[in-house]
Amino acid sequence: MANSKTNLPNVDNAQFHMPDVNKLVGTPLSHPPRILLLYGSLRARSFSRLVVEESARLLSAMGAEVKIFNPTGLPQPDSGEDTHPKVTELRELMMWSEGQVWCSPERHGAMTGIFKSQIDWVPLNMGGVRPTQGKTLAVMQVCGGSQSFNVVNQLRVLGRWMRMVTIPNQSSVAKAFLEFDDNDRMKPSPYYNRIVDVMEELMKFTLLLRHNKDYFVDRYSERVESAEQVSQRVNQRNL
Repeated sequence: MANSKTNLPNVDNAQFHMPDVNKLVGTPLSHPPRILLLYGSLRARSFSRLVVEESARLLSAMGAEVKIFNPTGLPQPDSGEDTHPKVTELRELMMWSEGQVWCSPERHGAMTGIFKSQIDWVPLNMGGVRPTQGKTLAVMQVCGGSQSFNVVNQLRVLGRWMRMVTIPNQSSVAKAFLEFDDNDRMKPSPYYNRIVDVMEELMKFTLLLRHNKDYFVDRYSERVESAEQVSQRVNQRNL
C-alpha cells in the first residue's frame, strides 16, 4: 500500500504521527491519583459542598489524594489581579490535579455564578501549557426541587472547552435538602449509590489516562506551533 502521506500535500510529514498502541503502556506513578473538587455555593449549609465532601470521602477510600477548593473570598473575574491569593491557590490546584469533580447547584436553570467564576479564573494556557488539558472530570449537580440535568449538561460543555476528559456517568441529586442527616452526612439512597458509581468511574478513567495524558493530548496542530505561538493564539488578556 502506498504511503498515504504522499496524498496529503498540506501535512508536515515530520510532525504527522501514526497512533501507536505501544505508547499507551505507561509506567505506574509513585503517588495516588490527585483529585481536585469544586463546588458552587457559599451558603453555610451548601449542599453542593456537602456532596463534594461526601465524594472526597469516597475518593479517599478508593486511594486518591483529594483537595477541595473553598471559593469563599475568590474575587469576581476581571475585578482583581491574578496575583490574588485565592486565584493563585486555585491555579496551583488546577496544575496539581490529575482529575476533578465539579458540583454546582442549579439556579435559574443554570450553574451558579460562584461556580463559573472559578473556571473563569483559569486561563486557557499558562506559559503555553493548558492547566486543565487531558485531566479527567466528573460532573454533578444538586437541585432544590425535582431532578434536572441542566447544570451537568452545561458543565460537560465547559469541561470540553477546557479540554478535559469528562467521564460518561454523572449525578443529579433532586431535593438535596432531604438527602442529608443532621450531621451533614448523605443518607443511603439511589442518589448516594449513583455518586459512588461516579467516583468509582472517575478513579478508573484517571488511573487509565494519567499515565498516558501527554500522549493523548499530543496534537499535530500544536506540534507545528511553538509554545509562544500557542500562548499568543489562546491568550485572552486583551479581550
